[in-house]
Amino acid sequence: MAGRAARLVLLAGAAALASGSQGDREPVYRDCVLQCEEQNCSGGALNHFRSRQPIYMSLAGWTCRDDCKYECMWVTVGLYLQEGHKVPQFHGKWPFSRFLFFQEPASAVASFLNGLASLVMLCRYRTFVPASSPMYHTCVAFAWLSGG
Repeated sequence: MAGRAARLVLLAGAAALASGSQGDREPVYRDCVLQCEEQNCSGGALNHFRSRQPIYMSLAGWTCRDDCKYECMWVTVGLYLQEGHKVPQFHGKWPFSRFLFFQEPASAVASFLNGLASLVMLCRYRTFVPASSPMYHTCVAFAWLSGG
């Protein structure tokens, strides 16, 4: 019986965490995204969106839906600020202005540098540690899986 109650508490906690951030739960945001998708992301409007979308955005995988979410995020932020409220998070992240196709350029640069550092260390590891060493292949595989 105690195990069943514990599972129920864990399930309720997981459901609360999965409910989203304040911004993406906001009806104004949800309605804006739905309306934007209806108007811009189907038929001829979608072709128009694709024709005016910069090539680097399409290569990076930004879709019409992503663009609607981004634009509606700023509409919602504007309303929050206008009413004197704090800026909410959206999808677990704080709103950042997009630079090229990066919505969080500092985070993207940090991730790139982290991957570069992992690659350098992997190269050093492979240079100085003999392949016959115990756990050599495990360490190399882990380095690749963890971003190196």
